[in-house]
Amino acid sequence: MKAFYTDHYVLPLPPGHRFPMEKYSQLRNLVSQLPGVSLKEAPAITDTQILYAHDASYLMKIIKGELSPLEQQEIGFPWSLMMVERSRRSAGATLAAAKVALKEGIAVNLAGGTHHAYRNKGSGFCVFNDSAITARALQREVNTNLRIAIIDLDVHQGNGTAAILKNDASIFTLSLHGENNFPFIKEVGDLDIGLPDQCQDDQYMVALHHSLALLDARFKPDFIIYLAGADPHEGDRLGKLSISKEGMRLRDQCVFQYGLDRQIPIAFSMAGGYGKEIHSTVEIHLQTIQTALHFHQAN
Repeated sequence: MKAFYTDHYVLPLPPGHRFPMEKYSQLRNLVSQLPGVSLKEAPAITDTQILYAHDASYLMKIIKGELSPLEQQEIGFPWSLMMVERSRRSAGATLAAAKVALKEGIAVNLAGGTHHAYRNKGSGFCVFNDSAITARALQREVNTNLRIAIIDLDVHQGNGTAAILKNDASIFTLSLHGENNFPFIKEVGDLDIGLPDQCQDDQYMVALHHSLALLDARFKPDFIIYLAGADPHEGDRLGKLSISKEGMRLRDQCVFQYGLDRQIPIAFSMAGGYGKEIHSTVEIHLQTIQTALHFHQAN
């Protein structure tokens, strides 16, 4: 199973910044020890590919460093050349994983899941929307008839993804998230299920099975982009849900089994994770990759 990484592009963040940048290198170090995983450096996304999902004026602001202080504040990162390059690589990793998954069944971006980025602005630590870019790029560069489902199981609603793709009947956006969490004004996706604070394993899994059944009934995808956020975990600082580590494994297993049963290729990304202890977030991400590897080897 191929895993694309970008962790050597590190943003120059101020001391005490709450974005856990170091989780990516920690994760890659652990993934490198897994038999059956092949690590690949992520390519950068091109301007043309970014424009599949973003406005040219926004792209130029990013490239030229012309974001206002307010726009930088909404993204949550100060502008830097490294921010631009890392954002290109993170989106490039999802697209590269998707193109591999079409041939091999499954592949992973060890970062990505930047679902708060809108067509004309960044938000919530997200500069370019890797899922929207990837879905559009697959349709333009590989197969124009590809029906793509974005299954977003980050604890935060994929608001940017829903907004970018809201009039696109060929891409289905499914978001299972904390109802009372960021973003506090939700966008309307194709299927949005909001969960109550302190939601536990059983309730979560019922909602997930229901969501996938509705996806099956309404859409029947040819390809899945899966955002495997670690932040529904009970140890997350920002999550507000109470899903156990085993519950997170069952979640991942459910999505990968859905794809395997229907022979649908899956590209997945790590998305959010803000554990009170960074190692707990890394362990959840690693568990997702181990679960995917099991399904890849079984296929």
